[in-house]
Amino acid sequence: MKKIEKGKLFLKQNLDIFSCPFCHENINALENNSLICDNQHVINLNKKGTVNFLTHSQKGDYDSKEMWHARRNILQKGLFDKIIEEILKEMPNEKVNLIDVGCGEGTPLVKLTEKRPQFKDAMVGFDISKDSINLATDNQKDIFFCIADLANLPFATNKIDAIIDIFSPSSYKEFNRVLSDKGKVYKIVPNSDYLKELRSLLYDKSSEHATYSNQKVVELFFENYPQAQKKEIKYKFKLTDDDFLDLLEMTPLKWGASDEKIADVKQHPLNEITVDVVLLIS
Repeated sequence: MKKIEKGKLFLKQNLDIFSCPFCHENINALENNSLICDNQHVINLNKKGTVNFLTHSQKGDYDSKEMWHARRNILQKGLFDKIIEEILKEMPNEKVNLIDVGCGEGTPLVKLTEKRPQFKDAMVGFDISKDSINLATDNQKDIFFCIADLANLPFATNKIDAIIDIFSPSSYKEFNRVLSDKGKVYKIVPNSDYLKELRSLLYDKSSEHATYSNQKVVELFFENYPQAQKKEIKYKFKLTDDDFLDLLEMTPLKWGASDEKIADVKQHPLNEITVDVVLLIS
């Protein structure tokens, strides 16, 4: 099946979970290759079977095709598998409408889908990066990927049962609008030891980048969801030399380092990395 036909099929089956990003009214029709809302706004599918729901041009920090391919390589190797397993343990044993915020190239959502085939979930991943979504559409699972803004979600009010947020910013006002009565947010936040071995290679102890605290992010989550649960996840992940290069390419941890430092670090690959995160559940 062509990508555009695959995308159209998903939209036909799940049209009720979407809304117009321009006026926030329901999308009531899919005609030819276009979505049409109650106010007659038209949003077109492209040949990759995806939709750009942005109402104005935006540029994210992640605009490198090389970075997205590196991320896919190492995530397919299993870097986040234990994180996905812990999210799965907390999800309901029934069909859900799920969105993945800042889904990137789609691997976590694909792996999540593979573990829940019996439920026939309606899975949607979105990101503001066109390159990441184009790469995500290469997967063969029944997932819809689109370009969208987390501060202006193209989803209908009270229609989403699960929001997955792995290392992405959050818009709690929008999250709460789209969540169903039984809906939950599953947010992954890095802890201070996340990729600590790489951090120590990239930065001297005197650098502002040498340490990290997630306190403000966690506190904000609990301000919005006072009854939230918190689950610590920590493990070691083995790396080949190629894995290390992919890790270095995909992580924003390197953004504060000089080109000279990055070049030097590439000559001293790690064979193991610490993954240290907290899973927050609303």
